Amino acid sequence: MKAMLLAAGRGERMRPLTDHTPKPLLVVGGKPLIVWHLQALARAAVREVVVNLSWLAPQIRAALGDGRPFGLHIHYSEEGSPPLETGGGIFKALPLLGAAPFLVVNGDTFTDIDLGALTLSAGADARLVLVPNPPQHPQGDFALDGEAVVNSDRQPYTYSGIGVFSPALFTGCTAGTFPLLPLFKRAIAAGRLEGQPHEGLWRDIGTPERLAALNRELLQKGA
Repeated sequence: MKAMLLAAGRGERMRPLTDHTPKPLLVVGGKPLIVWHLQALARAAVREVVVNLSWLAPQIRAALGDGRPFGLHIHYSEEGSPPLETGGGIFKALPLLGAAPFLVVNGDTFTDIDLGALTLSAGADARLVLVPNPPQHPQGDFALDGEAVVNSDRQPYTYSGIGVFSPALFTGCTAGTFPLLPLFKRAIAAGRLEGQPHEGLWRDIGTPERLAALNRELLQKGA
């Protein structure tokens, strides 16, 4: 299975750290965020990775190269400026990802999710890894009925930024800037959006304070 690492964002909430360093190259636990993800993908037996680029793209290319030091082959999807949002960015990269389902990993998360264990059922458009609502997002995103993602007045889960997507999720889309949520809602209505909860380690590293807190946590653990 191929994978896409989302790395194009400007990181506005991370400023001033991201004024001169792209968010995926911010260091936590002794290495850049994106390196943690690349190593996890390699452990999951992924070999082909697409990384989308926009803000300070040359720095990411220089740091990662062709991926061989990580046991991977990295392809780059250049979005220009401004970036295309998550939906538009993945859609642009589809020619590099191929016709089979692929992993998607948001570059500003940190987790112990076993990427190699994620699969997609036949006929489903996507499988989302969902986590209990964190303090910064108490309203949540989704609910589950078994493995089906459903609409509900109570939404106990937040999308982790990690999942397996079928290219079919993007049927009818056109090139440009657009978010993922409308595509998820369409898949829910059609009964084609799967989900699974993750109760282990997951952090949304969206602010300097959260980055610093995670860094202290990892250093204490000797990670």
